[in-house]
Parts: sequence; structure tokens; C-alpha cells
Amino acid sequence: MNKLSDQQKGSLLAFVAVMFITPDSLFIRLSNVDTWGLVFYRGLIPFITVFLGMLLIYKLNFFKMLFSSGYHGLLYIGTFSVTNITFVVSIQNTNVANTLVMIAMAPMLSAVLGAIFLKELPDRKTWITIFVTFTAAIYIFYDSIQLGNFFGDILGLITALGLAVGAVTIRSAKDKNLIPAAVVGKLIVAMFALLFIESFALVDSDLIIVPLMCVMCVAIPFVLVTIAPRFIPAAEVNLFFLLETIIGPIWVWLIIKEQPSLETIQGGAVIITAIAIHSFIKLRNS
Repeated sequence: MNKLSDQQKGSLLAFVAVMFITPDSLFIRLSNVDTWGLVFYRGLIPFITVFLGMLLIYKLNFFKMLFSSGYHGLLYIGTFSVTNITFVVSIQNTNVANTLVMIAMAPMLSAVLGAIFLKELPDRKTWITIFVTFTAAIYIFYDSIQLGNFFGDILGLITALGLAVGAVTIRSAKDKNLIPAAVVGKLIVAMFALLFIESFALVDSDLIIVPLMCVMCVAIPFVLVTIAPRFIPAAEVNLFFLLETIIGPIWVWLIIKEQPSLETIQGGAVIITAIAIHSFIKLRNS
């Protein structure tokens, strides 16, 4: 890993994170747990897993890193908590494609926020990729807007904004480790869900699906996504999330036959092609 350039490190971390995330929507659909029960376990299990891992690696330095993260840490705790809640509630209140298309706006939002607050103007290739992928996402969304639910769609948009703010926050604090802040964010998510949860019961397939989802699709990716913006701009990290816009609905389609529309497939093909070309050019230049 040390032999890789920053561009290669950041791109690899973001790509692997999103590959772990892609079955997330499917697991949410397959689980029989109510919305707030799901939010609770998606906060508690990753919190315990990553917290114990961080204590083993860093011991008491974990708390030193947490308190030294300052206002960056507080901001990241806030955005991380909000996006973790709004994502699940959005998926439960609209179709998967709508939520993921809303999240597709994150790279554009990251680019704008990065330009304003970090004076980090994306190059022309990144702007073109953002424009192409955003247009493809709108094309997908235009078809599915009648199928979804306005409440779920709005929460998807809030998730996108939270991802953008979070990525820009990490980018602006490259010298700080914000994983401890993310761990605290997970604890806050679990505590917030306690206010609304009706049942803690996990029965039948949920005994496997929920822990698997929480570790594979939540705990591992959130560590990788928290590290990636230290190496590449926030907008580029969030570009990789667009892969979930097409791969997520494909998982759902293959397993539970919730078929994506032709527009989702066409728009998704454009998104994947644009990201692949952009990443190839960036990595070649690095």
C-alpha cells in the first residue's frame, strides 16, 4: 500500500468500500425488522465491531484521536449520524432506485462544497464526469418519480448532502483520523433509534441477515470511506458511490425480482462507463 500514489490509494479504498456497500439495499429489503429496529442494529453492531477493533489497534490513543479531532470531529459525527438514519428510512419509504439516484447527487454537491470551502476546484475531467453521471441519474429518476414516495426521496437527497458534507470535512482534516468520530456517530444512531424502536427481536433469517449486513455493508465500508478522502478529493470519493446506483438495484432484481426499469439500466450503464473512464485517466496520470 505504501508504494501506491495518493490517487491510487484513495481510488482503491473508495472502490472496495462501495463494492461492500452494493448489497446493502438488498439486505434491507430482505430483513423483516421494522425501520427503527434496523437503524438500531446498523448503529450498535458496527459501533461495537469497530470500537473494539480500534481499541485493539490504538488502545487509549483512540480517545486521544477522538478529542483531538476538534470541530471537524463534531461536524463529522453529526453528518455521519444523520446520513445513517436517513438512508435506511429512505429505502423503507421509496423504491431502491429512487434512494440511490438521490445519493447520486453527492459528487456534484461535494464538488461545489469543496470549491467553496476548500478552494479545491475539480479539474475539467471531473466536472464532465459529474455532469454526465448527474444527467444519467436524473434520467433514471425522471422515470421512477411516480413510483416512489416523496418523503423517501427527500430523505435520499438529505443522505446525499450528508455524504458530501462528510467527505469534504474529512478532506479538510487530512492530518486527523476521524474514524473515532464515525464510531461515536454509530453510537448516536443506535441511541436515537431507541426512542422509536418497537422490538429488538431478531428471528429466523434476520439472525444471519442483520449481523452480516451490519458488518459487511456498514462497518467495513464506513472505515474505508472515512480514510479515502484523505488521499483524493471528496467529489472523486463520492463518484464511486454512483456505482451503487446501478449495482444496488441489480442485486435487488436478481434476488427478489424487484426489476429496475429500462431507464435505470441505461442510465446505470452511462454512470459506470463515465466513472470507469474518469478513474482510468486519473490513475494513469498518477
